[in-house]
Amino acid sequence: VKSHDLPIFSMTSPSFVHDFAITKNYAIFPDIQIEMNLLGLITGGAPVGTNSRKVPRLGVIPRYAIDESEMRWFEVPGFNMMHAINAWEEDNGDTIVVIAPNILSIEHFLKRLDLVHATIEQVKIDLKTGKVSRNLMSKWNLELTCINRAYIGKKNKYIYAAIADPLPKAKGVVKLDVSMLEIDQQHDCIVATRIFGPNCFCSEPIFVPKDHDNVFAADEDDGYVVCYMHNESTKESSFMVMDAKTHDLEIVAVVKLPHRVPYGFHGIFVKESDLNML
Repeated sequence: VKSHDLPIFSMTSPSFVHDFAITKNYAIFPDIQIEMNLLGLITGGAPVGTNSRKVPRLGVIPRYAIDESEMRWFEVPGFNMMHAINAWEEDNGDTIVVIAPNILSIEHFLKRLDLVHATIEQVKIDLKTGKVSRNLMSKWNLELTCINRAYIGKKNKYIYAAIADPLPKAKGVVKLDVSMLEIDQQHDCIVATRIFGPNCFCSEPIFVPKDHDNVFAADEDDGYVVCYMHNESTKESSFMVMDAKTHDLEIVAVVKLPHRVPYGFHGIFVKESDLNML
């Protein structure tokens, strides 16, 4: 059911809002250094541009706000969130935790994507004091992420991400453990890695739980990580199925495909029973 539209005039420039995050009570929107270029759209130029002078912000607003007065903006210098991974509330709702890839080298985003590096960060916003803190989860170049979707808006433990080699190609998949930040904030959170081999590149990984109907009765990582993989040497494309619980994301099934699947950005797994309802 669509709710009412809520104009946000406190976003003073046309930021490129590609994604956002939600918690139980809030929605979090990015105001980043990538912006829509309206003149470019009209004159046939680039539809987006970058603004290096801008300080990135995160906007927090109650999910059922009735007007913009409830929007709060928090400056997060150098944090350019194009894709959100997840967000949740802590401290009885006084703290919001956001996890997302941070796009570095933003000046290369439009013309030299191969020079762009994205690192996954955890951002904590104290709603009482306005303080913002950040923790780096890994220095690896990681993007196109996923989680067990049953945990969207709730505290989750595991993240799966494509390893850029460089963007837009991805040479493999990693699994990160968010809880490792609670032990050592300087520790790399990667706990499992799967590299597909020379000249083999994959799409965005998707997590598929083993039991869709009883997700919370099992471990969060009780399922499979799936993706498309293309071998540029043999020109073959495959559908890869990996065991999400294993230390090396063990490949448990490979389905050869009759045609090339292009390197895409986003995907979703849909159950057959859901398709039959359409």
